[in-house]
Amino acid sequence: MSTPTAPLAGLRVLDLATLFAGPLAATMLGDFGAEVIKVEHPRKPDPSRGHGPSKDGIGLWWKLLGRNKRTLTLDLSAPGGRDVLLRLAAETDVVIENFRPGTLERWGLGWEELRAVNPRLVLARVTGFGQKGPYAHRPGFGTLAEAMSGFAAVTGEPDGPPTLPPFGLADSIAALATAYAVMTALAGRDRTGGGQVVDMAIIEPILTVLGPQPLWYDQLGYVQPRTGNRSRNNAPRNTYRTADGHWVAVSTSAQSVAERVMRLVGRPELTEEPWFSAGSTRAEHADELDEAVGHWIGRRTREEVVDAFEKAEAAIAPIQDVRDVMEDPQYRALGTITEVEDPELGTLRMQNVLFRLSETPGAIRWAGRPHGADTDEILAELGLSAPAVAALRDEGAL
Repeated sequence: MSTPTAPLAGLRVLDLATLFAGPLAATMLGDFGAEVIKVEHPRKPDPSRGHGPSKDGIGLWWKLLGRNKRTLTLDLSAPGGRDVLLRLAAETDVVIENFRPGTLERWGLGWEELRAVNPRLVLARVTGFGQKGPYAHRPGFGTLAEAMSGFAAVTGEPDGPPTLPPFGLADSIAALATAYAVMTALAGRDRTGGGQVVDMAIIEPILTVLGPQPLWYDQLGYVQPRTGNRSRNNAPRNTYRTADGHWVAVSTSAQSVAERVMRLVGRPELTEEPWFSAGSTRAEHADELDEAVGHWIGRRTREEVVDAFEKAEAAIAPIQDVRDVMEDPQYRALGTITEVEDPELGTLRMQNVLFRLSETPGAIRWAGRPHGADTDEILAELGLSAPAVAALRDEGAL
């Protein structure tokens, strides 16, 4: 259970969602003290339990996504499952779901039924395309959002194909937005006394993160092309290979940093060129700038390059894979990767909570638990007797 000092202690969340935006939003709330109950179908667990690598038959992704959640099995389409869900909802602050629009209504668990048992409830509905519109009933995944939003169109090399990320980018962005939306709705409840529905379409938050592309197109007819690792807004901005075969990334979004980089690599005369005075015009001379920076970096080891950039107060970072991340001294100082004791797999290392609060910090209390591990305990807390629980199991509701 959460500690009394946790900022979201006393908040109850029912996580009815799967893969990945809705459940990750619930994880974020649980990290800061919310009591999260993960509701899964008795015979069809959250597919994230089987996604990616596993150890001893136990899915590792679930250990991250299911942390700080108690697990309950419930078939919401069964009459007994519906009744239990309504009893839980009556004592809950937030329900997060990602069924296709109309599914909860078909089971008698739509907003009207939920609001009737709890007028203060916040219902977060996380779907690919939202609750209305011509695509609302299509199956929706983060990959489709990455394609539709314009992300894939601007990602990749200029002469290469549109590129999709090899991880759940759109889902993760939507999860952050959902957690924010839930907290906003709860703040609204504090003012009005009533709950409301959050309609989160995964195709939307990633579009916001992509920046002013709609504005550029609206006002200038400008369509951002694929530029690889370069930027149309500044240069030099690219990845460069060091003498010992590593890669580093350089950014010069600030004019002063761009000037420091060119002085460092022995090309101070370029800073006197009229075009060097603005990021957009520097970007028009990216070939020349990349050649200067790449030539200098290519004759030095990664350690030499990073040290020199640091001394010059120029912006650089080594391109790291997960092995580097686990040993990086800055991540260590921040506690970004933390250890969690797990009864199934022992000591696990995973990402810590998203941010640090000085007075009421979040915490990982446990990793993802087995399917249905807390069913009996949760139903007992709800007041169901042992015979009633047995009857639900006989019905197939649990």
